[in-house]
Amino acid sequence: MDISVVIPLYNEEESLPELHTWIKRVMDENGFSYEIIFVDDGSTDRSWEIITQLREQSDRVKAIKFQRNYGKSPALHCAFRKVKGDVIITMDADLQDSPDEIPELYRMIKEDGYDLVSGWKRKRYDATLSKNLPSKLFNATARRVSGIRLHDFNCGLKAYKRSLAKSIEVYNDMHRYIPILAKDAGFKNIGEKVVQHQARKYGKSKFGARRFVNGYLDLLTIWFLNKFGKKPMHFFGLLGSIMFVLGFFAIIAVGAIKLYDMHHGNPYRLVTESPYFFISLTLMVMGTLLFLTGFLGELISRNSPDRNNYRIEEEI
Repeated sequence: MDISVVIPLYNEEESLPELHTWIKRVMDENGFSYEIIFVDDGSTDRSWEIITQLREQSDRVKAIKFQRNYGKSPALHCAFRKVKGDVIITMDADLQDSPDEIPELYRMIKEDGYDLVSGWKRKRYDATLSKNLPSKLFNATARRVSGIRLHDFNCGLKAYKRSLAKSIEVYNDMHRYIPILAKDAGFKNIGEKVVQHQARKYGKSKFGARRFVNGYLDLLTIWFLNKFGKKPMHFFGLLGSIMFVLGFFAIIAVGAIKLYDMHHGNPYRLVTESPYFFISLTLMVMGTLLFLTGFLGELISRNSPDRNNYRIEEEI
């Protein structure tokens, strides 16, 4: 099979028939063999009913329905386990991503040899203050942290080699950082393509302002996991050791001050009267706790169970 199109969705009943017709036209015009995998992320409207009707029209339509809303990353994770195409195309269901981009994305993977091609919506039709400016700041930070020179990490329109899609684990809200996950998995040939962004035709955006806060928290998480995820003791153990040593020398200094006072005729001065006593004690306690945190993290990382288990209500 040439292409698997993966479409995560939540309450997009109005756009689904038009999106399916558009994808089918592009695929037929280019002679691609394909499948379309819809992942209904716990929709409360008629989205699943529409998907079952599309399945009756075409056996190329496949679908997964979650019992509740888990998020975009779990939807992608479950779909990536099912895909059969040589090239995987992901896109949003709101018609803001154009299926007309699919042939060129496919060519860049198959002929240019890219492992991943990310869309770049250079011209956007979103609100400037609430979406465009925060998005630019977020992408600049992600570029600096990851070293990957992409303009739009969060674009839903992407193309992947099948081996890449099968190799990465997308969880929590890590769909924003799939290029970073790919790089960490050893797929270094990551490209970018300017794609057309279309104004939302139906419904409203499902992502609020909170996604920018979550985005930065996830970026810190993925930075830590890339650096120390397999060896947490290298991070916590180092910090703990430094703090413990500083506390140890500080307590020696407190003891030396006490001996000095005794030698110079002030034997009744208590060590607890010195602020250095409490500083040194705090440093040693924090150092010990950080060291133990690293040790526990090491145990957890070696024995962690599968974290990507989701309740699937129905599957086509």
